[in-house]
Amino acid sequence: MNVHNSAVERLCRRNVPLAKFSTYGIGGNANYLAMPETSEELAELLQDCKRRGMPWFIFGMGSNILFPDEPGRDTVFITLKNMAEIKANEDRWYVSAGTPMSLLSLLGLVGGTDMLDFTFLLPGCLGAGIYMNAKYNAQQICDIVDVVYYIDTEDPSLQVRSISAEDCRFAYKQSIFQQHPWIVLGADLKLCVSSEEQVRTAAVLLAEWKARGSHPSSLPSFFSFFLGEIHSLAGRGIQTPQTMLDIIRYRTGKKHFDYPSCGSVFKNNYDYGVATGFLVDKLNLKGTEHGGAIISPHHGNMILNYNQATAADVIYLINLITEAVHKEFGFVPEPEIVLVEEKDKNSL
Repeated sequence: MNVHNSAVERLCRRNVPLAKFSTYGIGGNANYLAMPETSEELAELLQDCKRRGMPWFIFGMGSNILFPDEPGRDTVFITLKNMAEIKANEDRWYVSAGTPMSLLSLLGLVGGTDMLDFTFLLPGCLGAGIYMNAKYNAQQICDIVDVVYYIDTEDPSLQVRSISAEDCRFAYKQSIFQQHPWIVLGADLKLCVSSEEQVRTAAVLLAEWKARGSHPSSLPSFFSFFLGEIHSLAGRGIQTPQTMLDIIRYRTGKKHFDYPSCGSVFKNNYDYGVATGFLVDKLNLKGTEHGGAIISPHHGNMILNYNQATAADVIYLINLITEAVHKEFGFVPEPEIVLVEEKDKNSL
């Protein structure tokens, strides 16, 4: 095998700061980082990693990830954010893994339905949303997904497979994809194609995202882009529904886009019956600082990178909250954030 012509060498950039690929703005330099644009490129890359014995880490926009300060030297970091596609298949919509979830809300808005409103300003792509069954209030990604397409990395052929949403074992921030080495490629939505205008608008929105949303891991840029798009639609007579206005009010009120973060750090323990952020507030931990990280003064379940924080700074505060909640309330809060290990290890 000619290593210099391998997929890893052709598709990977070298010595790339992972901080630029995370909404946390944290992470050391990756020795290998790839941005495949098709499932064929992804499969070719994985095959090459297997041949060379190189571990990989798959992610989307990095909105729910804390990268390490010192990434594994041999790990190939693979972001799917360039695998962004929205297309009409007969009467249904197919959306690929790297497409921002927030674009779905605009797709629904143009189509005259409110079933996708909850995805507005969810900072992440559809693949990750399916993987973790992302939610806002009472609605979840599993509510809008019909069929999911994926690769089983243990299958030597790496052929594209499909699975119905009913078989995906969706639960609160859980899915079958967390239980197997499967990579989500995209999904058919439970959304009918309403008009040619909706098809044309979907193409325009996606093109604008690719052109103007060139740095989707920046929360301010992300917020500015989607706020601008709903203003643009309003200028065409498509009014912003109250549900979206409420989302804007809530997220700006909680300062979600003022500093780099990954959103909620812990899942809520519904058996306990109280949101984790409320418990952190009860413990008087909001505003606690360590290094360049701080527990948000506005939301107890968010840890912000407010002054060039390191992964170690954030992990210190995660451990602080974990120990305090366990001591005071008798349970260990389950992290929602994905902590990427420094050592080399295959992961999804």
